[in-house]
Amino acid sequence: MPALSRTTKRDVLAATPLFGMLGREELLALADLAGERRVTRDTVVMHRGDPDCSLLVLVLGRLRAGAVSIEGREVTLDLMEPGEVLGEIALLDGRPRSLDVVAMADSLLLSVERRDFLPFLRARPELMLRFMELLCDRLRQSSTAYEDLALAPLAARLARLLLTLAEAHGAPTPDGVQIRLALSQRDMAAQVAATRERVNKQLRQWHEAGVLGDQDGRLVLRQPAALRALLA
Repeated sequence: MPALSRTTKRDVLAATPLFGMLGREELLALADLAGERRVTRDTVVMHRGDPDCSLLVLVLGRLRAGAVSIEGREVTLDLMEPGEVLGEIALLDGRPRSLDVVAMADSLLLSVERRDFLPFLRARPELMLRFMELLCDRLRQSSTAYEDLALAPLAARLARLLLTLAEAHGAPTPDGVQIRLALSQRDMAAQVAATRERVNKQLRQWHEAGVLGDQDGRLVLRQPAALRALLA
């Protein structure tokens, strides 16, 4: 794949919720600061503790952000799709990375070094406010995830995950809402801090009860209300 042109980088940045409010010339200036990074599936994009403080924008592919315990237990905290920004915490405070990020598919990212981005950010107070909103959103997501892991039973954690995926990647069908995102049971288990076997058992029970179905190899939420009731 050839390198992205300046105009293409600008269009990519303009399509992100974070940078969409910038003007054309500002987007071009930011595009000039952005390099490219290409990674293959299962490649580590960043390690927790890495000193790199660049800002990354996902152009193509899919990423998984999470952490691994000393015992090797994996927890997924976020799945990132094209248009999402990552690395904002290290970018702002200059400290090491706080999460592990792995490519779930061959991916292309734009990368802007901290030393280049901070002057750009300081000159644009409105963009600073957007960064604050992004950090608040991430904090709320993390708080919900940690609360679920600490307090909620597996059925509730898995129900919340399915409803979130349906909201972000759902398509209406005659039987309900199909989750178009391809996600293995291992991936689901990592997001709800459970074993694949326990996730498989719970999904099977919901299939037998008619809460879930399948279409073209993708999960279908046939009774979303039954899943929402588990969150009450």
